Amino acid sequence: MLTVLIAMFALALVAPALFSRLGRSAFFILAAAPAAAFGWLLVMLPDVLSADQGALVGGDAPPSVTVPWIPGVHLELAFRLDALAAVLCILVLGVGALVLFYCARYFKDDDADLGAFGAQLLAFAAAMFGLVLADDLILLFIFWELTTILSYLLIGYSRHRLSARRSALQALIVTTAGGLTMLVGLIILGEGAGTYRISEILAGADALAARGTIIDVAIALVLVGAITKSALVPFHFWLPAAMAAPTPVSAYLHAAAMVKAGIFLIARFAPGFSETTLWYPMIFLLGMTTMLLGGWRALRQFDLKLVLAYGTVSQLGFLTMVVGLGGRDGAVAGLGLLLAHGFFKATLFLVAGIIDHEAGTRDLRKLSGVGSASPALFVVALVAAASMAGVPPLVGFVAKEAVYEAFVVQAEEGIIGTLLLGGVVLGSILTFAYSARFVWGGFALKHGTPRTDFAKVPVAFLLAPAVLAVASVVFGLWPDPLDILVQPYATTFTSTVAAPHLALWHGIGLSFVLTVVTLGAGVALFLLRGPVERLQSRLPHVREAAAVYWSVLGVLDVVARWVTGRTQRGSLAFYLYVILATAVLVPLTALVLLRAPMATDVQWAQSPAEVVVALAILVGIVGALRARRRFTGVLMVSVTGYGLVLIYALHGAPDLALTQMLVETIVLVAFVLALRSLPSGLWSRAGNQRRLLRGGLSIAFGSIIAVIAVSAAASRTAAPISLAYPELAYTEGGGANTVNVLLVDIRAWDTFGEITVLALAATGIASLIFIRGRSDTRKRAVDVEDGSVDRTQESLDAGGRAEAARELAAHFAEAARDPWLVAGRTLAPERRSIIFEVITRLLFHTVIVLSIYLLFAGHSLPGGGFAGGLLAGIALTIRYLAGGRFELGEATPLSAGALLGTGLLVAFMSAMVPLVFGGAVLQSYILEFSLPLIGDVEFATSTFFDIGVYLIVVGLVLDVLRSLGSELDVRTETGPLPQDESAQDAAVPSTIEEVRP
Repeated sequence: MLTVLIAMFALALVAPALFSRLGRSAFFILAAAPAAAFGWLLVMLPDVLSADQGALVGGDAPPSVTVPWIPGVHLELAFRLDALAAVLCILVLGVGALVLFYCARYFKDDDADLGAFGAQLLAFAAAMFGLVLADDLILLFIFWELTTILSYLLIGYSRHRLSARRSALQALIVTTAGGLTMLVGLIILGEGAGTYRISEILAGADALAARGTIIDVAIALVLVGAITKSALVPFHFWLPAAMAAPTPVSAYLHAAAMVKAGIFLIARFAPGFSETTLWYPMIFLLGMTTMLLGGWRALRQFDLKLVLAYGTVSQLGFLTMVVGLGGRDGAVAGLGLLLAHGFFKATLFLVAGIIDHEAGTRDLRKLSGVGSASPALFVVALVAAASMAGVPPLVGFVAKEAVYEAFVVQAEEGIIGTLLLGGVVLGSILTFAYSARFVWGGFALKHGTPRTDFAKVPVAFLLAPAVLAVASVVFGLWPDPLDILVQPYATTFTSTVAAPHLALWHGIGLSFVLTVVTLGAGVALFLLRGPVERLQSRLPHVREAAAVYWSVLGVLDVVARWVTGRTQRGSLAFYLYVILATAVLVPLTALVLLRAPMATDVQWAQSPAEVVVALAILVGIVGALRARRRFTGVLMVSVTGYGLVLIYALHGAPDLALTQMLVETIVLVAFVLALRSLPSGLWSRAGNQRRLLRGGLSIAFGSIIAVIAVSAAASRTAAPISLAYPELAYTEGGGANTVNVLLVDIRAWDTFGEITVLALAATGIASLIFIRGRSDTRKRAVDVEDGSVDRTQESLDAGGRAEAARELAAHFAEAARDPWLVAGRTLAPERRSIIFEVITRLLFHTVIVLSIYLLFAGHSLPGGGFAGGLLAGIALTIRYLAGGRFELGEATPLSAGALLGTGLLVAFMSAMVPLVFGGAVLQSYILEFSLPLIGDVEFATSTFFDIGVYLIVVGLVLDVLRSLGSELDVRTETGPLPQDESAQDAAVPSTIEEVRP
């Protein structure tokens, strides 16, 4: 099953390429993926059903796959295909394949972004497939949120329309809020049970539920997630608004798949937790309200999709009540209705899409005579609508009979059950009425309305809804296959009563009488549609939930503006006051109130050398405070950094000392480059009182950090885990450098997050400097010819400096056979340093080789990818300082973005490749082999992760040099950049390639 899931996601990734070559016909290839997965499901069904039955008597468990991921946070890739998951997979895969097939004729080849749409729709199918298979609470939440994000993209497909964008954002906010609420409940359940495996939690549900209120609250939070996802009152408003999406999205997400995720969640937890305190009040109250409200609102809609949308809202409330009923009768009826609803509602949405596609409208007041124009489409719609209305002998009738049987049993237990049965019957009457409204509105010949011009529907376009309509007929006449599917789930409920069966005929009883009443009342309600519409128009207006939603967002916007206006003042000093004051007061309060222990024996220094270094750091601090020029202040700050290098070295941490020294050097260069855009002198308007406040706050912050460190050391009661790191690094990581092995192996996840932040930081730096684009790609010489720019205009724009820069670059390009670093041709005389140029010639290649040595030696000696990348960055810095921006362009043919992206890709692949060999994410292996001349070699595969770190650090430094170096050089030479992009490129070349003939 994991292979099937990965294959679907993989095909989604390449979908845009398929559409670029095949056009809309690529949907046929995408449809093959869920179709093949559906075939795999059919093959697996016998084992799934027999395993579910056998597990109850100690037999084999259902098929499952477990891949360890992050054991420390109880996260596993755990999948389990039981009967409930199989039922949902039938809808997810079967209906998904048909909808993708339908898309091939619904869209046109010239429709925008078909590749992205197809990829997102297939990825959604894969995410839903993963959701129903997930046997881990956190994994379930991950797939849950994936469906939320993908539904946001699919609903907002027509992003040029405001309604689509607003509807997509509305659905995202509502379902994400519910999902985050659900996450809290899932964590409470997982921590309370001591496991995050769903099957294990359900197996011990009785003992867990006995804990009382905390579990009741957890289940209520989980139900909030289900309620928002399945669009129950008061969150129902997002579903009708989502009809702004293309019809295939509505048919799949809002009829067969996404909205069923909440129903699935209720069904998943019902066997173990349906007896908790808050379960029935939430399920029945919200379910009944949603069923009646949605049905009533459907009767006043004139858009065919909105009739179906509000009908879906009603049916979701109905499904929630039945699935949440608990017991074996509710389980059989609930899953039967779940399947039936997927068949008929997806059919009707696809039919509405065909009508809209061919007639150009969905307004039932404008449609007339479509049934006679397309009899085949009419028959398909009539079958699906009749199934939704519960007309025999269709599958909707079979499921409705089972529901009535279940609620008749509830009615025998008291007044609450009787009220529930009455509500279900009333909701079913409304269902019949809006089903008839859909058929009449879409297909009837209406007097006074001109016939709708309706072309013959192509067979390929009609095939998908026709298949689903046939399923409604076949499984109505022959419900045994569906009954076999749902029975194993029913047996998960402990009961002495045998589970009922799905059948076309149960005999004449109260449920049959209620069916007759439903059909008769439904016909009457449809025939009286005129008076009903007038009644609805006369009823007092009640503010809709959507209006309340937008009002709440408006209030939040007002509050956000008020808070932002008083906190985001644009004053760096104010921000620092708030941050540092908080960092002082909060920990200090905790230390005092909790009476944190303090060390009584503090060793201030271990040697006289540390005292000397500390004094040097203090001198640097005082010098930075008293500096009157920015450059002097930066140098004094660097003194403190280099002092820390010595502290690390004196404490026996050469790896940290090396890294700190390299970081300090790079930061110093970055500061100096940035200072070119700032005034040379420092000035401050702060008075003496403010200076005293700043000084006091600074001293307080430093002091509280020291106190926290001392208190943390005194609070330790167990041996630190770091004592085991050296042995773990050598035996498990295959390296003697504990620091490096810790970064790339033992705690590689932390490092992966940090290098991702580095890539984001580089992008942020570039975005601050490059206003119209990053401009870090090399251009061919033929793109810019010497002399092609109007020199008169250049003189006007930049006082001749651009012409001088071009001549320097052209001269440099002509000297291609000369030794590199010809600074005399690239720098103005006053900027040259012959000594620096000679030193650069001597050291550049040596430093690059040394950086590569640090990269590969860092596993057992001081170094590693981070230190090696910093050293390579320093080599590039030296070459830039010696030769200027043209020399930097020659030294680095790759763009910073390419280096950053390649580094992230290498690190990611080194994390994922072990999965192919049955290992865990980021698992490393130690390879031993011999090489000629070198001898025996012990190689750890985590070195590949280190290579990714190396590339990212080099890319970061290169981005800094090109942002704060080359780009500011361009501005110095040419003055203000021209507004036209092509003029910018033509004005001053960024590399030799632009001028080399």
